[in-house]
Amino acid sequence: MGSIGEAIDINMEILEAIEDNYGGVTVNMKKEEPMDSNKFHTMLRTSISQWRLLGKKGVWIKLPIELAHLVDAAVKEGFWYHHAEATYLMLVYWIPREIPHTIPANASHRVGIGAFVLNNDGQVLVVKEKWGKNTGTWKLPTGVVDEGEDICTAAVREVQEETGLETEFVELLAFRQSHKSFFGKSDLFFICMLKPLNFTIQKQDSEIEDAKWMAIEEYAGQPKLNQSELSKTIAKICVAKKEKQYTGFSALPTTTGHSSKKSYIYSNI
Repeated sequence: MGSIGEAIDINMEILEAIEDNYGGVTVNMKKEEPMDSNKFHTMLRTSISQWRLLGKKGVWIKLPIELAHLVDAAVKEGFWYHHAEATYLMLVYWIPREIPHTIPANASHRVGIGAFVLNNDGQVLVVKEKWGKNTGTWKLPTGVVDEGEDICTAAVREVQEETGLETEFVELLAFRQSHKSFFGKSDLFFICMLKPLNFTIQKQDSEIEDAKWMAIEEYAGQPKLNQSELSKTIAKICVAKKEKQYTGFSALPTTTGHSSKKSYIYSNI
């Protein structure tokens, strides 16, 4: 990728953009460079005209929250919201009028984990949450995978945050997909088995009411837990794994595409 500013008449003031791999451009507005809304609108219109001459297609504008006053000008020019994060808003525009846009939709899923940690005595690590629908029930530690974080890494982190235990990822046991779960998004939930590296619990006070080691049969036999078909099934899988009647998926390091970027494939071969 490279800057396309060199291809434009230097007498015309346009927005600085970077070419992407799909025939489009990305504009990263800088919060350190304040801009008047009218000037931005003029530059945007000029830029779109030049990008059209260059045969560009999609236009992405990453707008820091400090420049939120520029949203109105972009929307008036035909941009629409793609997604928002805590510190920025992403706006998109499709230049070719003769063909439908192929700009991909925003991420459709949230990813969560549940951690099955089994000690040498056949006891499972369980927690009671302070808030939410699971209060009063002993459950597996759970959490959400952060952006750029692997599932196996997230499971280890969540257990450490909630209980203070250091663990090692062993296997991915199962996963569940549900829809319309969080703000209209779908949800992927992965059950991971971890090996404890120490056994003294130091619970997280802000979210966890209590944490302890519990006989797995006692955990699986909780009446409230068994009211949920999902929780009942997860407990059944955990019991089967403890009794060595279930095989999960190990995390095998690999690389993505033609790059050297590390990732994992989960497999039982």
